Amino acid sequence: MTDVILERGFDRPLEPQRVRSLSEAALPCFDLHRIRWEESLLARDGRRLVCHFRAPDVESARIGLRQAGADVSSLWAGRVYDAPALRPAALAAASVMVERHFAAPVTFEAIQALEDAGAACLNNHQVRFLRTFFSLDRQRMLCLYHAPDAESVRLAQHQAGMPVTRIWAFRRIAPEVDSTPAA
Repeated sequence: MTDVILERGFDRPLEPQRVRSLSEAALPCFDLHRIRWEESLLARDGRRLVCHFRAPDVESARIGLRQAGADVSSLWAGRVYDAPALRPAALAAASVMVERHFAAPVTFEAIQALEDAGAACLNNHQVRFLRTFFSLDRQRMLCLYHAPDAESVRLAQHQAGMPVTRIWAFRRIAPEVDSTPAA
């Protein structure tokens, strides 16, 4: 299975419940193409959305999402890198996204070395790295942090000398897990 990311921007704000209802309405189409919705990250202002899926490949995701009515112009395959010893509860606390775009391909290790070198800056601003989505073409990276607010992340990233395209606070919307025991 491949991690697939869909990025969207909107002129009019979306509400979290609208994101959930659209995602749930698409589940039959997702099932047909073996796409699993992992989570959606909606900007606090409702104008940006990042959705994480698992699919057999990016083309299956493209077909299934297009059939479900999604704009797939910014759909890409990537790898997920989690912070060491990341617990699911900690990931649920992620609240700020850092977008990084690179003119030329970079390695994850090179960016991670920069972040490690700036660890004190993150700590000083109570910013904790949780997860990275890194594109297979190595020119795009989305990093999730737990922080008091987006400004804390902005300051920490600036002081650490990290490359940044955009920083924004978000709400996590995930599929509801059926906790009913199987009969």
